[in-house]
Amino acid sequence: MEITSDIKALVEIAIREDLGEIEGNTTDFIGDITTQSTINPDDLIAASMVSREHGVIAGTDIANYVFNRISPNMTVDMHLEDGAHVAPQDRILTVSGKAQDILRSERIALNFMTHLSGIASETARYVQAVSHTKAQILDTRKTLPGWRLLQKQAVKMGGGKNHRMGLYDMVLIKDNHIAAAGSVTEALNRIKASGNVVKAINSQVKIEIEVDTLEQLQEVIEHGAAEIVLLDNMPPTDLKTAVEMCEGKLITEASGSVNMETVVNIAESGVDYISIGALTHSVKVFDIGLDM
Repeated sequence: MEITSDIKALVEIAIREDLGEIEGNTTDFIGDITTQSTINPDDLIAASMVSREHGVIAGTDIANYVFNRISPNMTVDMHLEDGAHVAPQDRILTVSGKAQDILRSERIALNFMTHLSGIASETARYVQAVSHTKAQILDTRKTLPGWRLLQKQAVKMGGGKNHRMGLYDMVLIKDNHIAAAGSVTEALNRIKASGNVVKAINSQVKIEIEVDTLEQLQEVIEHGAAEIVLLDNMPPTDLKTAVEMCEGKLITEASGSVNMETVVNIAESGVDYISIGALTHSVKVFDIGLDM
């Protein structure tokens, strides 16, 4: 993936917090005092990132950037790309260069790789679980501040799809919007009235609305302004009814209380999408080591 200015800034934060800042100096760091005390500065080594479990990897481009940001004299050989399925002992990349540089880079690169690979691997589990249905797995905006682009890219590497990137690229009327507006119909009326403003910002913008009940859903269908409906925390029996009601009228998305125990029943209701906040807000890191 492209290493954007925002990603570069995130890497700089990671480097500063690990290697320490020198007051008044924005280019140099205190460094790794253990490595500097125990390793000859001219010692050369090679080390490989190795998977410790089965899963899907993500973040290889970030790891490569980290190594080269610490020292452009290091050489990184990629053995696998983002989205690759791995097993224990699979080599992901090999980095060669001065031992001190590699050891200073190790944890920073691994922190990016293990977190993003955890997201990709968990996404892949959900995608596989519902593969016998038409449902597609979506992420949400429940991301770590500053990490959204990276986390959403990792979801794609696991076979999932990205929901809206932020508040600016899609209309999503949630329960609090409805409460503040007074009703489902009034919230939709206000969106319809401001349609020219919305389209001026993004001509391709979609309009989605969240509902909790079948009665609210009927209200949405009768209004006609929405294109997608978010069916929030509905039991599978209600989801099936909702899908039947929306046939040919609305794209359906299910959300709320989604986990590996519930996702198959939700998918088998016939919904088009299932959004899962846990893909990014509480995923377990993927086990990767750097072996010399």
